Amino acid sequence: MDNENQIRCGWCSASDLYKKYHDEEWGVPIYDDPSIFEFLILETFQAGLSWITILNKRENFRAAFDHFDYKKIANYSEEKIESLLLDSGIIRNKLKIRATVSNAQAFMKVQEEFGSFSDYIWKFTNGKPINNNPKTLKDVPATTPLSDEISKDLKKRGFKFVGSTVIYAHMQATGMVNDHIEDCWTRIK
Repeated sequence: MDNENQIRCGWCSASDLYKKYHDEEWGVPIYDDPSIFEFLILETFQAGLSWITILNKRENFRAAFDHFDYKKIANYSEEKIESLLLDSGIIRNKLKIRATVSNAQAFMKVQEEFGSFSDYIWKFTNGKPINNNPKTLKDVPATTPLSDEISKDLKKRGFKFVGSTVIYAHMQATGMVNDHIEDCWTRIK
């Protein structure tokens, strides 16, 4: 199918990379821990920046952070953290890099408690995506009471850079919520 002339959510029209991400990943339910962790970390780095900035650096992030292997990241040394701060291929924010290490540690603690991070995070939606059916982008919220609740719970568990806006974006990216606009070809396929 030629998707080039299809109607998409308006936020993704800026580049082919954005369109590909929208068409193939955004809003598709993810239940495996490694992918959920990758999106969680990418969303935390996105805080205060545009998502296209993160997408453009995604492969660099994968290389720099050992393909988001949270077991490795949880044990990063000061030397590794310092090397990440010098890596121009990623966002060199000291607090976000350190948060990635502590979030990997917190991620594994959640796995120990719930069996998997997926079981933990998806329990907030009873294991199924929430279909919001927005008519336009103006109908898509930045936060919801549910993202507030998840954010608060994650912070209680030691996660950092997981405010409600970051968590709602994570929920959208991993398909916990479906916010494709009404006429978007991916919603109606």
